[in-house]
Amino acid sequence: MLALQDAGTSALTPTNSAIVSAYTERTPGSAALHRRAAGLLPSGIVHDSRHTDPYPLYVQRAAGPLKWDVNGNELVDFYGGHGALLLGHCHPAIAEAVQKQLALGTHYAACHALEVEWAGLIQEMVRCAERVRFTSSGTEATHMAVRLARAFTGRPKIMRLQRHFHGWHDHMAFGVDGHFDGTPTPGVLAEVASEVVLVPSGDLEAVERGFERGDVAAIILEPTGASTGAVPLSPGYLQGLREATRRHGVVLIFDEVVTGFRIAPGGAQEATGVTPDLCTLAKIVAGGLPGGAVAGRKEILDWLDFEASGRTGREKIRHQGTYNANPLSAAAGTTALRLIRDTDVCARANAAAASMRTAFNRVLAEEGIPWAVYGDHSVLHFFTNPDGLDIDPLTWDANALPARVFGGDPRKGLMAKLYLALLVNGIDPKGSRGAIVSAVHGPAEIERAAAAWRGALRMLKKEGELRH
Repeated sequence: MLALQDAGTSALTPTNSAIVSAYTERTPGSAALHRRAAGLLPSGIVHDSRHTDPYPLYVQRAAGPLKWDVNGNELVDFYGGHGALLLGHCHPAIAEAVQKQLALGTHYAACHALEVEWAGLIQEMVRCAERVRFTSSGTEATHMAVRLARAFTGRPKIMRLQRHFHGWHDHMAFGVDGHFDGTPTPGVLAEVASEVVLVPSGDLEAVERGFERGDVAAIILEPTGASTGAVPLSPGYLQGLREATRRHGVVLIFDEVVTGFRIAPGGAQEATGVTPDLCTLAKIVAGGLPGGAVAGRKEILDWLDFEASGRTGREKIRHQGTYNANPLSAAAGTTALRLIRDTDVCARANAAAASMRTAFNRVLAEEGIPWAVYGDHSVLHFFTNPDGLDIDPLTWDANALPARVFGGDPRKGLMAKLYLALLVNGIDPKGSRGAIVSAVHGPAEIERAAAAWRGALRMLKKEGELRH
């Protein structure tokens, strides 16, 4: 296995890998841009997930299920704006709505009709949404949700599940891919970290023990499991959690930044039949533009309400935000939500993902590789089996295994090569971890993806990365 990447150097080079050589030959424009970016941006990137060895891909344009890099290479896109683009790139109705709004103004510093329509659609579609407050991102939404829960309950602590991701603010910046003991990551105050109670994913008994402390204001989780189901939650867990939070007076927060409007028009709440007290939304809610929201029970969101706070004589939660419900985001968001509400968008994406999982697992079986592709709804996850379990890709059931099995693959060289090999073979996945499928991925794109998956696996075999 290759050595891990040192600071400022690349562990993967064309001289030690034919996969890397193929990537660098196809992407000289990306290499040149990254050389410039390295002198301007930390690590030359603006988002941690784009950190790529030897350098990331730079994209020039996109349309529907496809995108093209700066060298003109065409790729089937399975990252979809980090999950925001359920309707694919440049959907005509969304593009038209944004262009129309652009001509009318980008920022009024005033209320506008689109924000009312946008909130009304969310209230109509999302079960818990008695009231809505817009933010500019998912991180801002989770930040507001925990503040609301603390104010509403008068309690200090927030419970989280290990590996569940809720953005990058201080209460969420540890316990995702490390620091599972609750210790803070750099820049986070120990005093802030001490107010977070981390429990193992899927362990209701641990939740109950934490609630018995009497100081937990809320529990926040990804309702389909960590990383949108990469670490699945057992059947019945959400219902058990709903019952426990009611008994203990704890606010239940679903982080639906990814699942909202994706797995069903009403998100995980509709798909599972479990209604939280609050939910956080972003990505699809703004139609692929920047935007987020907190939605939930009126009595909780009343802590943001001037009149409600005045009637009770309490100090309200102050909340500003220059780009909250920005008119361009509102135009895109209202258009996207109407399409999701009125058509079979979610069902089409879910069906395409099911076909893709089947095709990918068939390739694994035919190639004799004991990996598996799993997931629910329109998200796929790659299980690369680092512990060498005896599995059949065609029958493997991720839901039957404990959370510890999904701790990630420590073979960094293998995972880096897998991602590059998929790019070389014509698809852009969700890094080396899986894929996100949209409603515009049809049979032709799924067929291309399966062929790329086979090609990438054969490249890994040829380099000796797959031994069994």
